[in-house]
Amino acid sequence: MEPGSSSDSLGKAERVKGGVTTRLGSVLPNPKIEPFVPRFDHNPNELRSWAKRTGFVSDYSGGTETSANEKNDSALFDLENGLDSGNGETSPKIEIDPVLGRTRPNRGIEIEPVGKNERDGTGKNENQRRRTRDETKFHERKVGLNASGSRNGNAHGIANGNGHRNEVPEVAPVAEPKKEDGVFEIDEKIDVAYGEELSQGGWQRLSGMNYGIRENPGFAPSVYYGLQHYLSLAGSLIFIPLIIVPAMGGTDKDTATVISTMLLVSGITTILHSYFGTRLPLVQGSSFVYLAPALVVMNAREYRNLTEHKFRHIMRELQGAIIVGSIFQSILGFSGLMSLLLRLINPIVVAPTVAAVGLAFFSYGFAQAGSCVEISIPQILLLLVFALYLRGISIFGNRVFRIYAVPLSIMLIWTYAFFLTAGGAYNYKGCSPDIPSSNILIDVCRKHAYTMKHCRTDVSNAWRAAAWVRIPYPFQWGIPIFHLRTSMIMIIVSLVTSVDSVGTYHSASLRVNSKPPTPGIVSRGIAMEGFCSILAGLWGSGTGSSTLTENVHTINITKVASRRAVEVGAVFLILFSFVGKVGALLASIPQALAASVLCFMWALIVALGLSTLQYSQTASFRNITIVGVSLFLGLSIPAYFQQYQPESRLILPSYFVAYAAASNGPIHTGSKQLDFALNALMSMNMVVTLLVAFVLDNTVPGSRQERGVYIWSRAEEIATDPSFLSDYALPRKVAKCFCWAKCLGV
Repeated sequence: MEPGSSSDSLGKAERVKGGVTTRLGSVLPNPKIEPFVPRFDHNPNELRSWAKRTGFVSDYSGGTETSANEKNDSALFDLENGLDSGNGETSPKIEIDPVLGRTRPNRGIEIEPVGKNERDGTGKNENQRRRTRDETKFHERKVGLNASGSRNGNAHGIANGNGHRNEVPEVAPVAEPKKEDGVFEIDEKIDVAYGEELSQGGWQRLSGMNYGIRENPGFAPSVYYGLQHYLSLAGSLIFIPLIIVPAMGGTDKDTATVISTMLLVSGITTILHSYFGTRLPLVQGSSFVYLAPALVVMNAREYRNLTEHKFRHIMRELQGAIIVGSIFQSILGFSGLMSLLLRLINPIVVAPTVAAVGLAFFSYGFAQAGSCVEISIPQILLLLVFALYLRGISIFGNRVFRIYAVPLSIMLIWTYAFFLTAGGAYNYKGCSPDIPSSNILIDVCRKHAYTMKHCRTDVSNAWRAAAWVRIPYPFQWGIPIFHLRTSMIMIIVSLVTSVDSVGTYHSASLRVNSKPPTPGIVSRGIAMEGFCSILAGLWGSGTGSSTLTENVHTINITKVASRRAVEVGAVFLILFSFVGKVGALLASIPQALAASVLCFMWALIVALGLSTLQYSQTASFRNITIVGVSLFLGLSIPAYFQQYQPESRLILPSYFVAYAAASNGPIHTGSKQLDFALNALMSMNMVVTLLVAFVLDNTVPGSRQERGVYIWSRAEEIATDPSFLSDYALPRKVAKCFCWAKCLGV
């Protein structure tokens, strides 16, 4: 090797490392070596590429310092080659090709984890304190090489990380440098701190997706995967009308119309969110968050004795309340206030709130399903068998039982219920299947009317009454009614929906191998959800539109995160809404069968909510106390408010008594509108749970890592590599129109 080539190759190695300090294992024989000046204009992309070649996952974020309370306590790795880091651990050596300036492909790197509580040789935990939350810190040393040992301040020494000064000895030439097979051994010191996201279960590049968010599977596969996606969410899309419409006094035809309206609104809002929202492959639909306030409104005292046009009156008031609450949600997103609120919303707040949404309906679940146990119990058992015991069985490469657990079980048990009905299992002497009009006057049939209504498959006349083609249109139930009391309720409910969506956005971004969105993109998604809920209020679906929490579970099962597939499925949903017989067929599902499926769906929501705790330290006493207290008070305080309604227990079914507290609650301020709103809010489990968890999590001291603070994409990362947010970028023409809206991540 020619003299001086070693110096050149060393310089190349230094440039590849982007400023990583190196120390020669042996001294070069050239006495005319110029003093080395480290390069500060390094390209962070080179560091990222080097990290990939050496097996590391570097979380470079621009090299900015963070505050002391944001230090990362995650797993740390010390790659100092041949150097003692001060804690008694010797790091491995890294061999670098002197010509290419990179590691040899045939030489592995051993990584030894450095315990976060180990101290350095001085007895001070300096290294742990200096490791930052989300960035790689490099210790750069200026080494002056001079034959006489007098130039560039060699006598002054260099300060190390502990405040001591390391004297640089004079360089004495030797005959030949140390080498092995043409490769110099270079000692390096690299302190790599894994990002906070990775250490606490946050963002990391997950594998296993068959189709990414921007991939186009083709037309035929998109149709298949799109329909597959919506079939797996069938329980969340169609079962809410089966609860609210009969309770509002609606007919079977009204139920079919509301189902068709929900299909139309869900398809339109999903496409809008896919293009102008967060652009994640998330389905928008009637969220169970809106079910509790809908039940509160329809069980108000003035509607209990209303007989004429009761359904239309309640629906119009629900429309007005949803529109007002959705306008507030849109303002929250478009104004950028949601970005500020995100600082206070963490997994410890999201987990109990989402879980309380499912727990709120425990009094309805099996109380309705138990009305026909010969249908409901087989339905629940079959769901559990498909979703749990047969989830690993693959047919033609698809986990059929795991993906289609809900629709498969519904079809099988519905067929079984049809044979029971046709076989005369629910035929009673002198009683007609026309429920309950033909049986209400006959004493013998009166005791069988309840069973026949919930078990027979031929009770509904929706199929006979519905038209083949019907297009849902805005204001189909009349002009919305705006009341202060219901508007106040929906404004608070829109906050609960936003908290639910924040957790869904973060979880979905991890599933689709994408960088978490920025606070501006989250605000954009919340604003678009508010706009979509306004459309739901105009069309009259009975509930607002929100991101379905179960969608994350569906993406994880199907391994399809293609945005195009979700959009194609939404188009088919719109087409199905125009066929009136489709809504009529779904409306004829027996109520016991629907209630048994909802028992599974609500339990799944509880589980998905609690699974959000994986992003925090679940073993922390602080966290488990906050979650436990929030859930307990979220169930106990509403139970207290529900005691003040003795007459309701004689009028309403037991599973609706919990939602009648608004008219008889203990709060009396002198204003009937305000009393109704406050009593209603304090009788809803999810609102009380959110309030308790929000206050406790933001007042009880705890580190960011312990609290599991959601990690969103940072500005320095976007400046370094803008491709991180390409999955969330708006279409070019749309982005030009909203280029002024920096708060929306445009």
